[in-house]
Amino acid sequence: MNTQRFIIADDHPLFRAALKSTLGHSFGGCLVTEVASIAELQTLLTSNTNSNLILLDLHMPDAQGFSGLIHLQAHYPEIPVMVISASETPEVMCRAIDHGAAGFLPKSSQADTISLAINAVISGERWLPEGVNYQAGQDSKEQKMASDIASLTPQQFRVATLLVQGLLNKQIAYELNVTEATVKAHVTEIFRKLGVHSRTQAALAFGQLDVSSQPLS
Repeated sequence: MNTQRFIIADDHPLFRAALKSTLGHSFGGCLVTEVASIAELQTLLTSNTNSNLILLDLHMPDAQGFSGLIHLQAHYPEIPVMVISASETPEVMCRAIDHGAAGFLPKSSQADTISLAINAVISGERWLPEGVNYQAGQDSKEQKMASDIASLTPQQFRVATLLVQGLLNKQIAYELNVTEATVKAHVTEIFRKLGVHSRTQAALAFGQLDVSSQPLS
C-alpha cells in the first residue's frame, strides 16, 4: 500500500498536533507536513505536489474566508482539499463545497469520524457530516469574486491578502522581499482582475468570501 501524504494547514499548533496524532493512528506510516499559513503552504507546494490530501482551516491569518481554498483549487486542482473548521453550520459547509472542497470536517469531530471522512475523500468521494445535505449556492456575486480571485497568480494572491490587511506598498515590499515598484505593478494587475479601483474596494471584494458573510438571495 502506498504511503499516504497529508498536509495540515492550520495556525493553531495544538490542533495540528492533535490532528497529526489522529492521522498517525488511522493511517500507519503516513507522512504529515504542517504549515501555519497560506504563504507557508504556497512555498511548500512549489516543491511538493504529491500529497494525497490538504486539511485546511478556513480561519488562516493570511487569507480571508474561502479565498485560500479558492486559490488552492485554482493552482493545485490535482490535490483534494478537506476543509476542517470550527465554523460548522450547514451553510458554511455547502459554500466550502461550492468553492471546490472535497469535504468538510467539523473540528469537533471524533477520531473515527476523521478517519472515515479522509478515507472517503482520498477514494474520490465527497464527504459531509451525517445529516448535512449539500445544496448548491445561488450567489452569483460570490461565485464571480471566486473566479476573479482564482485568476490571481500565487504572488498576486500574496500581495492581495497583505493589501486587504491594510499594509502599504512599502510594507508589502518588505514582507515579500521585492521592490516597491514590483508591488505597485502587482497591485495594478490585482485591481484589473478584481474589477476594482481602490484598496477599500479590494477589501470589500475579498469580504464577500468571509465565512461569516451570508450569501445574497
